[in-house]
Amino acid sequence: MDPLSPAPHTEDGAAVYSPRVLKIYDRWVLGFSNSHAWKCPTQSVLLPFFRQHLSANHLDVGVGSGYYLANSASPPGQKVTLLDLNDNSLRAAAARIAHLQPTMVNEDVLQPRGALGDRRFDSISLFYLLHCLPGQMAHKGSAVFDLLRQHLSSNGTLYGATILGDQSGHNWIGRRLMKLYNRKGIFGNQQDTLVGLESALRRHFAKVTIWQQGHVALFRAEIPLG
Repeated sequence: MDPLSPAPHTEDGAAVYSPRVLKIYDRWVLGFSNSHAWKCPTQSVLLPFFRQHLSANHLDVGVGSGYYLANSASPPGQKVTLLDLNDNSLRAAAARIAHLQPTMVNEDVLQPRGALGDRRFDSISLFYLLHCLPGQMAHKGSAVFDLLRQHLSSNGTLYGATILGDQSGHNWIGRRLMKLYNRKGIFGNQQDTLVGLESALRRHFAKVTIWQQGHVALFRAEIPLG
């Protein structure tokens, strides 16, 4: 990112997750919106994908309500670290998986303070984080992947999903939500594309798999570079 450009306001996308919003998050975002606006159902696409790559040493980045971890079987000896900028989300997610005694980390992925230290993980998930971040994918994607590759074990998997921008051809519900969310700063994804996301991933990982379901990009990356 250009050092002379203004610092991105990552807080805008995180601030929406108040305790009140988190109470309806599963029904509105993971239920209605995923099925009808983004055309990428949670139950048949996103949750199985999350479960497929969940390891016993896992970092969840941008935790939302904690739904995915709460609805996944835990491998023996499961260790979970939750990373988010919003304390409400961290507390809500941690409460849902309290039996796993997760570690909570408050961190801004675009302006990290090194809160993870030198820890490495066998799986790192970031579901619906990138489209909430401001800026072009070339900048925000590269910044996030540069940070997370440093915390992925050599044989680990980074994986996630993000809502694509206007070029994906949203239906009328999606167009209305995209316009509203981008205007309010909840989303920063109007120009996000599958090609841009793949390019950002390939700068930091040797093996990348990416595909589109509805208006959502799903991706998997392995073998961190550098």
